[in-house]
Amino acid sequence: MPDHPEEHIGDRLRSVRKRRGLTQKELARGAGVSLSLVSKLEQGELTDTRMETAHALARALRVPTTSLLAAHEEAEKAPAAAEDRWAPVRNALFAPVDTLDEPPTIEGLRDALTAAQPLVVGGKFAELGALLPSMLRDADAVAQLGVEGRAVRIRVLQLAGWLMTQTRQFDAADIALERSLDDASDRLQAVATANAQCWLLLRRGRLAEARELATRWADEMEPRLSRATMTELAAWGWMLVRVSAAAIRDNRAGEAEDALRLAHAAAVAMGREYAPRIDVIRTFGPVTVQLKLAENESISDRPDLVLKRAERLPTTALQAVTKSNGNRHLLTVAHAHTRQRQYAEAVGVLSDVRKQSPEWLPNQRFARDILGQVVKRRRTLTPEMRELADTVRLPL
Repeated sequence: MPDHPEEHIGDRLRSVRKRRGLTQKELARGAGVSLSLVSKLEQGELTDTRMETAHALARALRVPTTSLLAAHEEAEKAPAAAEDRWAPVRNALFAPVDTLDEPPTIEGLRDALTAAQPLVVGGKFAELGALLPSMLRDADAVAQLGVEGRAVRIRVLQLAGWLMTQTRQFDAADIALERSLDDASDRLQAVATANAQCWLLLRRGRLAEARELATRWADEMEPRLSRATMTELAAWGWMLVRVSAAAIRDNRAGEAEDALRLAHAAAVAMGREYAPRIDVIRTFGPVTVQLKLAENESISDRPDLVLKRAERLPTTALQAVTKSNGNRHLLTVAHAHTRQRQYAEAVGVLSDVRKQSPEWLPNQRFARDILGQVVKRRRTLTPEMRELADTVRLPL
């Protein structure tokens, strides 16, 4: 990490490039970016760039991505309208417990969590957001009933953290997950929250923190495969997936490979995808690992291998994982098509995601980046492309 906080990515980029003996043109060619971008970064005309671009530059320079990034967070915030939309959920995270004529019960809140799972599976963000304020209020009330009540509140806070991360309300997600961790009274409760915190850190581009947190919990949760429960195996497997995700983005390919190899061992021991009844967000198993292998191939810029892995997946495979993980895989496939100059195929995949998950897609910067690459290479846009551009809010 840099010694001087006023340094920006261009300062570090120039320093490392010179140590490697590369010209700006050679670096641009090796990273697959424009010479103009490299020049603007080094001259300070641009002081930040997309994580994908930073990773490509670091890969070309053979250094960890974090050596170029002082503290990279997705700079783009959700639109003001989205901020207003999620205000009731954010406010409920701070609201005092209401005095109710009919106090909520632990069992009633459990039932509400179970009823919310189809909304999670279907990516129904608006409907879930409408339920969460009252669920958060009730969770604060039942938490006063003891350990069992706090366990239910942990689940509600994890759900709120998941939704806020999905919708780019990162500060609110951080608050929800910190509160969830404070309530945790056993390792499984804590590691479920740590898993969500790792995802939040990854989405914010805070690779070193995500890798450190995931590694610590993977070591803490490592089970005996022959004796572990499905829940323990899934928890360990997810932390290994997070280690791999942070490592591959930081150009630590060997570490990423080792972590996914262990995650695969956990998935094999499980034998199938496992989805807890009131916690489908934590679904884990062999298919999840295969999707993460494809994602790592994409980050390593091997689009041909991504498409080969995708072809080998059974047609029903994505039905076994969470909708968000399945959609993320489809974006990975669309990106691979784009890298292979198969633009029609990429647009087709994006259109399918839009039809299946209209609330999920607009929150994905990755989708915007993919479509932006397609649009740059087209003289005219089809109606389908224009609709997609509006959906993902592609700048005019």
